[in-house]
Amino acid sequence: MIKTIGLYLFAGALFSAGILHFIYDSGFAAMIPEFLPFRYELVYITGITEWLLSLLLIFPHTRKAAGLATAVFLVVVLPANIYAAIQQVPAPWTENTSLTALWLRPLFQPLLIWWVIYVTKDSPWRRTYDTREKNVERE
Repeated sequence: MIKTIGLYLFAGALFSAGILHFIYDSGFAAMIPEFLPFRYELVYITGITEWLLSLLLIFPHTRKAAGLATAVFLVVVLPANIYAAIQQVPAPWTENTSLTALWLRPLFQPLLIWWVIYVTKDSPWRRTYDTREKNVERE
């Protein structure tokens, strides 16, 4: 029961984070180093990725793979949080963020990775939606 609640809380938070990428796109773009091209496009892609991953976490057939993909995604976006802390780029929705809060974001990332792996690790792998396979397993 706790894992289920944790799963839905995580998926809801991830989906909400994806929405924030479109509302505060300028703030998220500021977290990306200037030498990288297509900063706004990267913000939108990561927002859409968060939506897709959150939805895939909900469905049992895709949950385990989505959990691993979400963990990888969180590792991939970690440099943006580190860059924001080093450059003191405020949180996307505010003009001022304390240095402590800026460094808490990247330090919090391993907890998020653990969380998504924990709530999805016992989910079965599913390779197909073929109902014949289910009938074979029942016999």
